[in-house]
Amino acid sequence: MSEQRQHEADRRTVVVGAGMAGVQTAVALREQGYAGRILLLGAETHAPYDRPPLSKAVLLGTAEDSAFDVDFAALGVELRLGVEVLGLRAADHELDTSHGPLAYDTLVLATGAQPIRLPGTTGLPGVHLLRTLDDVRRLRPVLAARHTVVVVGAGWIGAEFTTAAREAGCAVTVVEAAGRPLAGTLPAEVAAPMADWYARAGAVLRTGVRVEAVEDGAVVLEGGERLPADAVVVGVGARPATGWLAGSGVDLAPDGSVLADEHLRTSVPGVYAVGDCASFPSRRYGRRLLVHHWDNALQGPHTVAADIAGDGAEPYDPVPYFWSEQFGHFVQYAGHHEQADTTVWRGDPATPAYSVCWLREEQLVAVLAVGRPRDLAQGRKLIAAGAPMDPGALADPARPLKAATR
Repeated sequence: MSEQRQHEADRRTVVVGAGMAGVQTAVALREQGYAGRILLLGAETHAPYDRPPLSKAVLLGTAEDSAFDVDFAALGVELRLGVEVLGLRAADHELDTSHGPLAYDTLVLATGAQPIRLPGTTGLPGVHLLRTLDDVRRLRPVLAARHTVVVVGAGWIGAEFTTAAREAGCAVTVVEAAGRPLAGTLPAEVAAPMADWYARAGAVLRTGVRVEAVEDGAVVLEGGERLPADAVVVGVGARPATGWLAGSGVDLAPDGSVLADEHLRTSVPGVYAVGDCASFPSRRYGRRLLVHHWDNALQGPHTVAADIAGDGAEPYDPVPYFWSEQFGHFVQYAGHHEQADTTVWRGDPATPAYSVCWLREEQLVAVLAVGRPRDLAQGRKLIAAGAPMDPGALADPARPLKAATR
């Protein structure tokens, strides 16, 4: 073995977090030919698993779990589960963990995000989150018993849980503080048609109302109205799980995300951040992005692994992508629409299939596709290419989206 290979083999890369981003980082390092030791730490005791099936097949009991099909031993990845990371002493190249100090040569932060809890509800019986496999296993009996459920938050996770709960026969009321569902994600005119999906599924959607308190058997709204609830499911967002980095020297953004650069390096040499815990600069959109979605956790590790392996990684600048299955609709989104100057509808939102396209100076920057996966696939490529579009041609839903380029 050459001296260089021997030196690399003696190095230890520690990956903190055994979700999609952490697992894919370990896999990508081996794919890049990295010969050093890889240690993957997971706070949970379960084998690493994929999250999207949790709110679907696993919640409904048609699948027991969603473990990744990865042979860690065959990859030469040491997997340690049930290890909580408590702090980072970068000057010493050491982590403080629930199992004692742990040295590293290179460190990858892939700790994901943690759900926001309603104040005063921690440990309260009957109040649930939907983030982990244990959360889902606690919710299965709720669905099996066809309980009366109040869901707090009409975002993506609230809609997906409501879909499953209605399919199981539960009575569901959804309470949303904003005036519409998906208020933090989509513009009002785009999100408004989705409010009808709740009623068609037999769920009650209450918008513009806030929760005052959660009591045994009821949710109390501001103004005193009480909603009966055998169970309460909270889906009001998530924050990067980075509190343990306080005092570490790793720079954090005001939203709590790790400030990564275009190669997903942090402010501390030899430390990287990827997935839900990291924000990164996007040249395409001219701003820093924090993307809490599966595809970001899948793609980012390739940049990290290439940089660690010294293979000259390209800057990380993806077209953000996510999907959601709710109320019989397959919803997909690609891009970032906040700086768009033109919105183009393709089809009628009262029908099962339509799309919305956003342009900036006639370039496609984002697309939302409801039941039109071809629009999404073509739109994602056009966004990446920066293709100029003809808004008039784009508005014709019978015309392929790629045929609307100038």
